[in-house]
Amino acid sequence: MSLSSVLSAVQSNPSPKVLADAKAQLAVHNLLCPTPDANSKDLAIARDILEAGAFAAIRAGDLNGFDRYIGLLRVFWDDYSSLLPPSASHEPLLGLSLLRLLSSNSIAAFHTALETLPPELVAKSEYIQHPIDLERWLMEGSYSKVWRARQQAPQKEYAFFVEGLMGTIRHEIASCEEKAYDSLPLADAATLLFFDNMHDVSSFANERGWQINPTTQTVHFVNKANALANQGRDAIPKKATIISNLQFAKELESIV
Repeated sequence: MSLSSVLSAVQSNPSPKVLADAKAQLAVHNLLCPTPDANSKDLAIARDILEAGAFAAIRAGDLNGFDRYIGLLRVFWDDYSSLLPPSASHEPLLGLSLLRLLSSNSIAAFHTALETLPPELVAKSEYIQHPIDLERWLMEGSYSKVWRARQQAPQKEYAFFVEGLMGTIRHEIASCEEKAYDSLPLADAATLLFFDNMHDVSSFANERGWQINPTTQTVHFVNKANALANQGRDAIPKKATIISNLQFAKELESIV
């Protein structure tokens, strides 16, 4: 089977089986880890196959598969870029790889990867600027901007990682709510957590161990911080403290 036929099969049906067969063909032709004497035309086809596989992995929610494809593609992007024609998928996949790091909270790796990119690419590419903006908004705590970024993504695959970021953000907001409040109206909790419907709020509340009162439409938090504080106050020996203070006052009065 020719490499051109393999690429056509992948582009028309990037299913796991078709992609597995495609990678097997690339291995047969020594193109998964290409050698310096590889034909430039074959290299371009191999790169296109792997890029299609990376997009397919994101659509399937296969993060480990996406990481493997990006690892294989680095050789083509970095070592053989001078031999290959430009790829329309290069910048979108670079942006997705940055989002992958950001969504997994690998902030140091995110900045390291960003610093390896050419400054002119970072400045002009909307695919690179998107994760940069998201990282800045996260650091600022501008979570509403991250929420709106779902509709502003430069490519549909980006929404997958933005949704993942929102999951992390919701749990951070929930931790703050638990410390700040004993309860909240259910509608207010939904707004603060960026939920569009009450079913999602209920599922999230169950996950956090919150109690929802269906009659009052109120969510009650398991406020561990306040509970511990109350335990600490109850543990103070009030009677002994009062007696000790009175005795101290009498002794001080007799001295004066």
